[in-house]
Amino acid sequence: MSEHRLDVREIPPQQRHERIHDRFAELDAGDVLTIVNDHEPKPLFYEFQAEVDSFDEDGYDVEEAEPGRFVARFPKR
Repeated sequence: MSEHRLDVREIPPQQRHERIHDRFAELDAGDVLTIVNDHEPKPLFYEFQAEVDSFDEDGYDVEEAEPGRFVARFPKR
């Protein structure tokens, strides 16, 4: 298992989801994509839940590390 980190706070909002999906697709089963975001990525969670079969929604975790900095883990099965 490897953890891959992606800070999307400096990526323009309209490009974030595509970049996250591309990065997640590169992972091996058992890996985790950890993203750092400026808001809770609930819409992204629902998008992954509905569209990405290899997303392990039970292993998903998000925390507000500090105001304006959310860290979310997207595990791949």
